[in-house]
Amino acid sequence: MSQTLVDQQSEDAHEVRPIFYIGQHDSTRTETLTDTQYGQVLNTGFTFVTTPIANENFHDRVLKLAEASLLDAANDEQPGSIFDPVVPPITIEDTNLFPGTYTSGLIAYSSPWIDLCSSNHVLSSISRQVLNLEVSYANFCGVRSIIIPGPRHDSIQTGNDRGIAQYARAIQEALSIGTRVSIMVHIPMYREPGLEEKVPTLSVLDQDNEESSGREIDLFSSWDSWHTIRSVCDYDARLFVALRIPRALPEKELQTRWFSEPLQYLTLGPQTFQMNKTGYPSLSRYHQEMIFTYMRLKSTPYFLLYDVGPEVPVDTKAEGLSEANFPTLAEAAAQPSSSNTGTFRLLAPNNYTIYLRYLERQQEPLNDLEQNTLTNFQDWLQSPLQPLSDNLESVTYEVFEGDPVKYFQYEVAIAAALRDWAALKKPTSSPGGEVVIAVAGSGRGPLVTRALRASESTGVPVRVWAVEKNPNAYVYLLRQNQREWSGRVTVVKTDMRAWKGPLLSDPSSTDAPIYGKVDILVSELLGSFADNELSPECLDGIQHVLAPESGISIPASYTAHASPISAPRIYADIRQRAANADLTAFDTPWVVRLFAIDFVAQRGVPDHPRFQTAWEFMHPLPKRVMDAAEARRKGGVVGGGGGSMSGSVGANDHNARHCHMTFVCRSRGVVHGLAGYFEAVLYTPDANSQEREEGETRDEETKIELSTLPDNIDRKSKDMISWFPIFFPLKQPLYFPPDTELEVSMWRQTDDTRVWYEWLVEAFMWVGPTQRVKVGGSDLCSSRKVACLL
Repeated sequence: MSQTLVDQQSEDAHEVRPIFYIGQHDSTRTETLTDTQYGQVLNTGFTFVTTPIANENFHDRVLKLAEASLLDAANDEQPGSIFDPVVPPITIEDTNLFPGTYTSGLIAYSSPWIDLCSSNHVLSSISRQVLNLEVSYANFCGVRSIIIPGPRHDSIQTGNDRGIAQYARAIQEALSIGTRVSIMVHIPMYREPGLEEKVPTLSVLDQDNEESSGREIDLFSSWDSWHTIRSVCDYDARLFVALRIPRALPEKELQTRWFSEPLQYLTLGPQTFQMNKTGYPSLSRYHQEMIFTYMRLKSTPYFLLYDVGPEVPVDTKAEGLSEANFPTLAEAAAQPSSSNTGTFRLLAPNNYTIYLRYLERQQEPLNDLEQNTLTNFQDWLQSPLQPLSDNLESVTYEVFEGDPVKYFQYEVAIAAALRDWAALKKPTSSPGGEVVIAVAGSGRGPLVTRALRASESTGVPVRVWAVEKNPNAYVYLLRQNQREWSGRVTVVKTDMRAWKGPLLSDPSSTDAPIYGKVDILVSELLGSFADNELSPECLDGIQHVLAPESGISIPASYTAHASPISAPRIYADIRQRAANADLTAFDTPWVVRLFAIDFVAQRGVPDHPRFQTAWEFMHPLPKRVMDAAEARRKGGVVGGGGGSMSGSVGANDHNARHCHMTFVCRSRGVVHGLAGYFEAVLYTPDANSQEREEGETRDEETKIELSTLPDNIDRKSKDMISWFPIFFPLKQPLYFPPDTELEVSMWRQTDDTRVWYEWLVEAFMWVGPTQRVKVGGSDLCSSRKVACLL
């Protein structure tokens, strides 16, 4: 074997890809597999197997009861009364599922012939009782997961409006009965013909029931039904989706909608596959791309292959197996795999599982960031930091410092500022001629290190001051200055807003101390929504030390951006926290790596992009703004001031903000909250700098930026992980119809002691060329209870 091939195999062995767990389901199976049959199926390449809970005997018994009950109801039912038959309990003749060694590994499948949506009371009652009996018995046997066939019609279809509500109510009841099981609703991605269960339901007995056919396919009707089911079930954490994958995939918009839902199984039947030139099953490129995307979820969905084999031979000696049933090692080696020895027969590997294993190997490997950080943080809620009132721990700083992009961008920005300073021959604030750099909020010092590197790479001498209020981080900075920075840094322990500037006089002198100015002020105070960790207030407080004419702030400006999203998994998590006595769960803007979400706003709408700017801050502020704020703080405004919030003088009102954004939604959907992002301009090189190439013009690309916006992050700061997005939750999900405009109002509020956000979402539909009607709206949400303290 060549060394190149050996190296390639060694590299592949260390690559990590999502694992495919593949289950087998036979829609015609009516009895639980014996241990021998179960082992035979696993030997063909499957990981798990489904089992019916009840058998044909139970079906026949219920069918006879339904026939008799319909007849009795037709003959005997009186006005004001209903006939309600009772389904007798499951007996030993009605099931082959019993507690056993492998039972907890089986996936139970409830009877597909019941009709929970039936408009006939007798049939819907019998169906509900059957489901409850099966769920209760499976729960007793130790089964951990139950798949329940979804409704065969959706509420959007005329005459079926109450059916989905009935179905949802039955699932809610089943969850209360099966206290230890998870329930998966088996539902198609959309109503592609031929994707439903083939088994006729009890409703065939109802002569008044007419099956509709030939209807126009509504791509979102199936999701609509699912949304009703999980809403009635109050976003129960034990309720999942088993999604039937069609042969013809729908538009991406529907694929991402299902991506955001709690997917447990991707189910594929023979009609989903196509045969390649050699006669083996394969999936289209679009199916492969969708699967690869879904498998990037932290909780990866399992695969469930149905009606693709293998054909399991009848186990005639299921009871009392002995050694005679199995070949010895010598016998097994001497006979082909297709031969029989006793009742045991080795089955050939399944072609469909072989193909999925091939796809498993075709996935892009998880990179180091995905393995160690990003995947673990998917949709995981974190409380926002309180950097002014809390002192961060070393491990928190360490996480920030692991970002491979942010500090590089800061170093590039500082180096560009130093080159411009030297090229433009700007005066410095240091008596020795060095450019004075202050790192405000130094933490453990990564920006200090980058400032020193920028000085070395540009040849521009600097004097660096590290300002940090955290007394523990202060000790670490002293150690860094001793070991890493060779004493070139002056470390100051103070709140940056109280710092008077670089001390120029002798500290031991009895005269009044003399303080200098700072030429470049560097900070990393930005939060997930740019200003949510009080960067504007902090930089306002230290701006007085910045050289008034030539001083530079890095960052120079930042903008907050928002977009409405569907995030059912996150909403369910917040709802669970609220149920567990977290009274501020829905008031908290959560920091979260948004992943299993759906952006409901349409792309490419003129003047209404999917991500819209909420507001902007810039630094340093004009002197008149700072003077007005100081006048209010000191009561120097006529009438004594009078801030926008009761009890305040309004000294921080210049940092309050309000915005109104309009998003266009083509397809119907549901909003669970707002996703927040930011962009920051660290520094824009001076157009007049002598370092600029002749004829080169300043444009957007010369700016040194950071961005968390999904549309821009790869272009401006690819692979940056320091900031996850922020999520502003709604207390109740807001459902909206097709062709809706979502109006989002947001406020950044302050009372001089705290800063908080308020947000509101409203849905409007056009009913004429100049008239809209409001079709829904959220409560006014506020984070005042968890406000960021100044």
